[in-house]
Amino acid sequence: MKRYLIERNIPGVGQLDGAQLKDASATSNAALAKLAGKVQWVESYVADEKTFCVYLADQESSVHEHARLSGFPASKVTEVRAVIEPMTAA
Repeated sequence: MKRYLIERNIPGVGQLDGAQLKDASATSNAALAKLAGKVQWVESYVADEKTFCVYLADQESSVHEHARLSGFPASKVTEVRAVIEPMTAA
């Protein structure tokens, strides 16, 4: 599985309350279930007008299929080539 960063332009997403975020998560999970293991959601970061999501997927087209099924736009999809962190310098 490849790792992808997905930028989703969703106006007002940063103002959603806990119940609304729970509903959005359930919607995403339902779409993931339809894709039978082709896509895995790792985590998402919510900003004012966007979310930034980390997904594992067999290919980029599966990320776009999840976006179509969930109704959450995949405004920009970027494949991650490597991950570095502070300990990479050691």
